[in-house]
Amino acid sequence: MKKKFFALLIGFCAIGFIFADDAAEIMKQARKNADVDSVGTQADMHLQNNGKTVNILKINQYTSKNKSGDQRTFIAFTAPANVRGTRFLTIQKKKGALDQRIFLPSLGKVRRIAGATEGTTSFMGTDFSYNDISFMSRDLDLDVYKIVNTENFNGKDCNVIESVPKDTKYEYSKTLLWIEKGNNRFWKAEFYDKKGAAVKRIELSDYKTLQGIDTPMTIKLTTLSAKTSTLIKVLKMQYNMEIPEKVFTAQYLELGK
Repeated sequence: MKKKFFALLIGFCAIGFIFADDAAEIMKQARKNADVDSVGTQADMHLQNNGKTVNILKINQYTSKNKSGDQRTFIAFTAPANVRGTRFLTIQKKKGALDQRIFLPSLGKVRRIAGATEGTTSFMGTDFSYNDISFMSRDLDLDVYKIVNTENFNGKDCNVIESVPKDTKYEYSKTLLWIEKGNNRFWKAEFYDKKGAAVKRIELSDYKTLQGIDTPMTIKLTTLSAKTSTLIKVLKMQYNMEIPEKVFTAQYLELGK
């Protein structure tokens, strides 16, 4: 069985900068721990303001790669009533191209997300932007990496890796990632705007072994200035799930069948 997972950062030590090739290799190994051929997930998304939950969105998510290596993710909202029936499809193509579409019951039709103008906007009122949805499947060749620090995070000895996009038009100027030494477990990342300020933080926790795969059961994304967070709690997850190809089609997105 392949040991792979998924559907998705302070102070400098005297070590200085480590060769970029080493950082890139760590990222490749971490991605091996964060990649599967297919996965089905049921989860709750807790929308929080100043640490208090103000709404809970219930979702079913299905992710699979096609023969070309494109990663497809389908998300169906099942609750509460005002979002039930909303469906979202994103296709992460190699070299960074994104095809994203959403079906809103109130409109009764599928609408394409214009990445250039809507990619940075909130996804369904959460702290995730449309661009953030594809963060975990982003092509590694789109960024340049280097280790800028080693740091203890919650008792874990981690490499802090800086990831800078080659495309300066990308939403974030850089990302810092905390990856545990030895097992390459991904614990935290911080995202920086064009002015160099940290704007979002994502933290993974409650790791469990599911079907032999190291899996975070809790994911929290925080918008630092607004003090809002989206806390994802995984309820069920099945790896190497047989997902019908029709799930990733425009027809299924519109009709739900």
